[in-house]
Amino acid sequence: MDKSVQNPQNVVAMSRNVSQSGYSPLAQVEAYWEGLRGGRLMPNRAEIDPRGIENALEYAFIVERIAPGIARLRIAGSHLSDLMGMEVRGMPLTSFINPSSRRQVGDLLEEVFETPACCTLRLSSPAGAGAPAIDARMLLLPLKSDLGDVSRILGALVAVGDMGRGPRRFDIAGSAMRPIVAGTVTPARADTAPEKPTHAGLPAKTDPAPGFGDAAAPFRSQRPPRPAKGRPHLRLVKSDD
Repeated sequence: MDKSVQNPQNVVAMSRNVSQSGYSPLAQVEAYWEGLRGGRLMPNRAEIDPRGIENALEYAFIVERIAPGIARLRIAGSHLSDLMGMEVRGMPLTSFINPSSRRQVGDLLEEVFETPACCTLRLSSPAGAGAPAIDARMLLLPLKSDLGDVSRILGALVAVGDMGRGPRRFDIAGSAMRPIVAGTVTPARADTAPEKPTHAGLPAKTDPAPGFGDAAAPFRSQRPPRPAKGRPHLRLVKSDD
């Protein structure tokens, strides 16, 4: 369900601004996921290749659904560990969220898994002892497991500004949910229009549009034309003088 219909005051169209300075890793991860998805509902977990998002790896993560509203970090970039001041693999994704907002994050995770849908969250962390106020963005993109169920999420978390002393936890300042429809490819937005990547993150080859191919040219020999048959150009004259 599109939350913008229910509560427009609490929804911010964050995807239009992710390519601004500091938040471009979100656009890179989303473009990679869209490239893998094609016209399907979503890619498979096994298709994710770190080389495809190497410029955003420190912000990227993969979580596994272990219970309704609970997802555990299986893979996490160094930026996430820096925010918490410790290794975060194996921790719930809600570890980055203040207790008052964790229920809301759990509901958003369930909507990403069940709809399925893509979700972007706008986050804020208030100032504290040795920790200035900072803003962050989180992106959640569903994946299928090896068993075919929707139980994984490819995501990214980017905090902009001086992190200060960890751990840093955030409140939800807004969210945007985008349901996924099979058989369609989401049009590239003006701020997220890199070339469509393949599984290795390289530009995909595209087939020429039908009807625009040139017709094959007929074969023509490169030999010079033979002289026409008839009187020869030279005659041998024999003389006994």
